[in-house]
Parts: sequence; C-alpha cells; structure tokens
Amino acid sequence: MHRPTPVPPTIVLVHGAFTDASSWARVISLLHAAGLTVRAPANPLRGLAQDAASIRSVVRDIDVPVVLVGHGYGGAVITQAASDADNVVALCYVAAFGLDAGECVLDITSRFAPVPVADATFTAALPAQIPGSPESELYIRKERFPQVYAADLSPSVNDVLSVAQRPIACGALTSRSGPPAWASKPSWYAIATADRTLNPTAQRFMAQRMAATEYVLDGSHAVVLSQPAAVVAMIREAAEQGNGRGDGDGLRQAF
Repeated sequence: MHRPTPVPPTIVLVHGAFTDASSWARVISLLHAAGLTVRAPANPLRGLAQDAASIRSVVRDIDVPVVLVGHGYGGAVITQAASDADNVVALCYVAAFGLDAGECVLDITSRFAPVPVADATFTAALPAQIPGSPESELYIRKERFPQVYAADLSPSVNDVLSVAQRPIACGALTSRSGPPAWASKPSWYAIATADRTLNPTAQRFMAQRMAATEYVLDGSHAVVLSQPAAVVAMIREAAEQGNGRGDGDGLRQAF
C-alpha cells in the first residue's frame, strides 16, 4: 500500500526593516522554478505585536504546512507569529533577529559590538499623525545605505533601494517578544558574515541559542538579493525536512 505523497509546504517570506517584499524577488524566482508555492506578504513594520499578528493571519489562511522565513527584523516577527501556528513546520532566519521571551531588538544590538548602521540612521516624524500610530520612524541615510546595508550589490541597485526604503517605527525596536517559536520548531539560520546592519557575532549567538542548522554566507545584510541561490538552498532543506523527506542529520552547511 502506497503512502500518500506529502503536500509540499508553502514558503512564507517576511521582509525586514528598510525594505519591502520585493527584496525577495530573486529568492521567489528560484523557489518558483523549484515548484514551490510562495507568499511574500507586507510586513507593516509598526510594532512587534501588530506585525506578528498580521503575519499570523496570513499563515492561518494557508491550509497546508508552512515554512516561515524572516530577514532582519522579520526574524523577530516570525519568532512571535509562529508560536501558536500549528501548520508552521520550520523556521528560517536570514541575517535575522531570533529573539527570546522578553527580549527586544535593541537588547541584541546593544549586547554586541556596534556595526556601521548604528550611526547611519536617523528618525523622522510621521507626515500625518493618526491616533494610536507611531510618532517617529527610522531610516538609513541615503548616502550611507550602500555601505551599511548592501555593500555587495551594484551602485544602481543601491540607488533604488536607498530611495525606496520602508522605515520601521522606532517603537518596534523596543517591543518585547513573547515565547519564541524556535523553542519548539526546527530552525535554520543563514549567517551573513559581512553584515554591517546586524553584527555577525550576534547572528551566530542567536543561531546557536536556537540550535539552528547554520548556513554561513559571505554576504551583506542584503544577502537575500546578493546570494539568493544560497538562501534558497537553506529554505529548500527546511521544506524537505519539514515535509518528512529530509535526512534529518542536522549538518551545518557552508557556502
């Protein structure tokens, strides 16, 4: 008697601060070529609870297993969004914040040596105040954007990214995380060794704390754009193991 063929997981990609879902464009193309279904919802970047609730609603509307992938601040969002999502079978972090219970983004960044982004950002008041909305947002200075965010991308690409950046509400950086989904779900982590936005040492600390399978990539914080094939290799491994077809050896990969 043949076992039914497992349904491939849907891959849900969650972008981080200073960008939008288009940052996943090259990753999406490769995942589609591999025959995988992909969702790349907008991450509001307004606050951890609100952002996690938004992504959680997307995941709950998917009636097949899900591999949830977060880049940068998007890692903090998937950590909270997947904590009570039974259909999430694996988590993938790409140069991302994998917070523990009670932690915030600034707790992690202040624990390790400062990176260039620390003095390359500025805050701006919202153009129009809406009751209950954040009062200020954080941007990367246009002239510093290539250095701190995407040093391994071309000047023409950086020109576009720097003027199209999505700011993050300042309050999102101090929002406290709830119980982490990585404590109960298998996790993978792509460490970007040339990252000048999130200290690579902090990335390794979070990866080891969650006992993640590590992929070590020689890339900037924009590694989802500069090394999409390596990022996709990690996601596909997570999808295969989450689907019960992986070898489960937990070996760490290096590129």
